Amino acid sequence: MPMYIVALVTASSKEEADKIAQGLLEDKLAACVNIIPGVESYFWWQDKIDRAKEALLVIKTKKELFNKLVGKVKSLHSYSVPEIISLPIISGNKDYLKWINDSTR
Repeated sequence: MPMYIVALVTASSKEEADKIAQGLLEDKLAACVNIIPGVESYFWWQDKIDRAKEALLVIKTKKELFNKLVGKVKSLHSYSVPEIISLPIISGNKDYLKWINDSTR
């Protein structure tokens, strides 16, 4: 059975997040993308602490698709170094995991 992950991506706006989500779904690189607008991020950038209002994408997919997902996100993203990280899904509803598998390539 494939390994499943949740990928997290921050975007500069809800509109950019929408564009990324649509691209991932159209290419079947994700089964589901949740967008959480209004995230306030604090981070190190160019040797100083910075902050930004962002949208967070929570992406459900298969681990084997992660590298393709990274390429697609980078092609649609405005940041030079976008956050694209993943966490393993340790366990889940078997029907939901099967749906992830069936909804992606």
